[in-house]
Amino acid sequence: MKERVYLDFNASAPSKPEVIEAVGAAMVAGGNASSVHARGRQARRAVEEARARIAKLVNCRPGEVIFTSCGTESNNLALKGAKVTAIAVSAIEHDSTLAAAQASGTPWLLLPVDEVGLLKMEALEEVVAKTQPPFLVSVMLANNETGVLQPIAQIAEKVHQKGGLLHTDAIQAAGKVPVDFAALGADMLSLSAHKIGGPQGVGALIVREGVELQPRMVGGGQELRRRSGTENVPGIVGFGRAAELALDDVEGRARLATLRDALEKSVAGMSPHSTFFSQPVARLPNTANFTMPGVDGSTQVMAFDLEGIGISSGAACASGKVASPRVQMAMGATEEVAGAAIRVSLGPTTQKADIDRLLAAWQRLWERTQSSRQAAAAGQE
Repeated sequence: MKERVYLDFNASAPSKPEVIEAVGAAMVAGGNASSVHARGRQARRAVEEARARIAKLVNCRPGEVIFTSCGTESNNLALKGAKVTAIAVSAIEHDSTLAAAQASGTPWLLLPVDEVGLLKMEALEEVVAKTQPPFLVSVMLANNETGVLQPIAQIAEKVHQKGGLLHTDAIQAAGKVPVDFAALGADMLSLSAHKIGGPQGVGALIVREGVELQPRMVGGGQELRRRSGTENVPGIVGFGRAAELALDDVEGRARLATLRDALEKSVAGMSPHSTFFSQPVARLPNTANFTMPGVDGSTQVMAFDLEGIGISSGAACASGKVASPRVQMAMGATEEVAGAAIRVSLGPTTQKADIDRLLAAWQRLWERTQSSRQAAAAGQE
């Protein structure tokens, strides 16, 4: 039996061996980072070392790193904790950001994107010009489905000129492209460990010094009183190790871009009418989002799974949930075209042979569907 091929790294990147080793060592060491005895102090040192590593990954101060349970919590803390008059989020944000805006109790609205998935700057300018500050704008650095990269520094400048705050979800970007919190100019930035080969169940929110944030979890006052609760020391240690490894993997990004481009070129050769989302603009080097015309994305996912290949048809937002194609539709695609999209996301372990297997499976499925259509058309004559 052939080994399975995993091409869904944007959903979750498998934990790296070095991370697993670090997590195991932290579990053996034990200790509560809030305790003042020797074992507690040891746990605290481990947490602070991890905090420094994550700060280095995104070029921020260690004191600006607030640990959370996941990226979803980070997005919720940013949108629900900010003391603002209104919230504006882009139409292609992750479900956790959209849901947090809706549940914030603050007036909120959607900012449109263009046909390649970039935020429409004129719409942003119109909104910030007429909104009473302080307001909050949330725009993700890299989209989890198309990989499109937003000009966050430019957005931050426009937001700040009108007295607003900017939050950016950098969960998909970290480890795949350079992320510089200081240069981006954002006030808050979300991260998640398992997207960079760290453990699941740990994330971080980077909060610029001076930004007021109301905690969503209260109790012992951990994480500078912004997120109470016993720190997940093994998870945080694993996150720190994953951040350290991600920072050093510059050559790997270029390799993945080469594999991704070859994949898209081959698909276009087999199916000239396939749509490739966000292809003409800057995007993550590991992400391809394209259609098999007339074949539902969920059907493709199941067919490839039977071939031993793991991909997705959208964001992995909830267990067992087939995501709606709202991101592609926000870019102007029809429901039919958007529904035929799949996401292929590569990772450090992806090899050319994996791409070749996907392409062979893709061609078989495409030829079967074409034959079925031709037979159906002949039967109607």
